[in-house]
Amino acid sequence: MTHNTDIHPGTGRVLQDWRPDDEAFWHSTGRAIAQRNLWISIPALLLAFSVWMVWSVVVAKLPAIGFQYTTNQLFWLAALPGLSGATLRIFYSFMVPIFGGRRWTALSTASLLIPAIGIGFAVQDPTTSYWTFLALALLCGYGGGNFASSMANISFFFPRRSKGNALALNAGLGNAGVSVMQFTVPLVITAGVFGTIGGEPQALSAGGQIWLQNAGFIWVPFIALAALAAWFGMNDIASARASFADQAVIFRRRHNWIMCVLYTGTFGSFIGYSAGFPLLATTQFPDANALQYVFLGPLVGALSRAATGWISDKFGGGRVTFATFLVMIAAVAGVLFFLGIKDQPGAFWGFFAMFMVLFFATGVGNASTFQMIPVIFRNEVGHLMPHLNDQQKLRQAEKESAATIGFTSAIAAYGAFFIPKAYGTSIDFTGGPEAALIGFIAFYVLCLAMTWWFYVRRNAEIRC
Repeated sequence: MTHNTDIHPGTGRVLQDWRPDDEAFWHSTGRAIAQRNLWISIPALLLAFSVWMVWSVVVAKLPAIGFQYTTNQLFWLAALPGLSGATLRIFYSFMVPIFGGRRWTALSTASLLIPAIGIGFAVQDPTTSYWTFLALALLCGYGGGNFASSMANISFFFPRRSKGNALALNAGLGNAGVSVMQFTVPLVITAGVFGTIGGEPQALSAGGQIWLQNAGFIWVPFIALAALAAWFGMNDIASARASFADQAVIFRRRHNWIMCVLYTGTFGSFIGYSAGFPLLATTQFPDANALQYVFLGPLVGALSRAATGWISDKFGGGRVTFATFLVMIAAVAGVLFFLGIKDQPGAFWGFFAMFMVLFFATGVGNASTFQMIPVIFRNEVGHLMPHLNDQQKLRQAEKESAATIGFTSAIAAYGAFFIPKAYGTSIDFTGGPEAALIGFIAFYVLCLAMTWWFYVRRNAEIRC
C-alpha cells in the first residue's frame, strides 16, 4: 500500500494513509514526515511556554518601576497564568482529533500574540490597573493550553517503540521555553531593542531605566513565524479524527485518573516551581541577585526531560517514575533545610542546588509518566474491548492514549497555579514558605505509593 496525501483547498495537507508501526512504511515515508512535524512543533511549543511563564519574571520587576503591590498580589499574578493555562488544556486536549493538528497548532500559536502585545503596552502605562494585569496574566494561559494539543498531536505521528522519546523531545525542548524566557527577558529589558517603535523606557526606583515592554514584544516576530511554519509545514492525519464523544471514553478509564495524579506530581511540580522560583528566591534571599540564575532550574528540567525519554523506553516508565518521586522527596527536604539556615553564608547556594536536583527529577519524571500512558492503554483496550480486531485495538489505544496525554497534562498544569499560590498563602499565614513545601512532600509520598501499587509491585495491575 502506498502513502497518499490529498490536498484539500483551504484545509491544507491531510495524510490519508498513516501507519507508523508498519516498518516498511515508516522507513520509506513515515519517518521524514513525522520528524518534520516534530521539529515544527517544538519551537511553537517553546514559544508557548515562554509566553505562559513570562509573568514569573515580569512580576519581580513591577515594584521596581512603581507598581506598588503586596507580595501576595505578586504571587497571584505569577499564579494566574497557570490557572487559565490548565483550564484551557482541558479543552485543548480534545482539539487535535476534531480540527486537525496542523490547523490547531497554527491557530493556537497565533493566539499567543494577544498577551505578548498586551503586556508590551500595559507595563508602559503607570496608570494600568491591577485588574488589567490580572486579565493579561490570565490571557498568558493561552501558552499553557498549547501543550495539551501539541503532545496529543505528536503522539499520533510516531511508532510505539519511539513514542516515548518523541514525546520527551517535544515536551522537553518545548519546556525549555521557560528557561529561554527567564534568560532572555532580563537581558532584553535592559535595552531599547525595538527603538522608538518599542516605546520609552521606565525609570527604576533605585536609579537607571529598563524597557519592561520588551518582555512581551520580543516574542511577537517569532510567534508569527512559528504560526506560519505550522500552517504551511505541518500535516493533519485523517485516521486521527475523532469527535469529543469518541474521546470521552477516557473519563471511564481508571488509569486516566491515576495518571492525572502522577503527572501532577511530575509536570505540575516542574511548571509550578518554574512559575514560583524567581519570586521565591528573591523574597527569601533578597541579597543573592537570584534573577541571574533562576533560568537554570527550568533549563535543567527541560533538558532532563528531553534527554531521558530513552531510559523509560528501556527500563520501564513505572520504575523510573517511582525512583523520581524518591529523589523529589529528598530534594524538597533539602530545600527546607537550607531555608532553615538561610541567614548563614552559602545557604542560598544550598537552596539553589536542591532546586536544581528537584528540577532535574521533575524532567525525568515528566518523560517517564508520558511513556507509561501508551503502554497502559495498549493493555487496557485489549482487556476492555476484546471484540475489536488487532488493528482496531491499536487505533483505539492510540486515540485513548492521545486524549489521556492531553487531559493529564491539563490537570497537571494546575501546579502552575497552586505552587506559587501555596508559597504566597504560606508566607501570609506563617511568615515563610515552609508549610507549602511540607505539603508538597506529603503529596509526593502519595504519588510514590500509587506508582508502586498500580505499576511497580510484583502483582501490579499493569507493570510498566
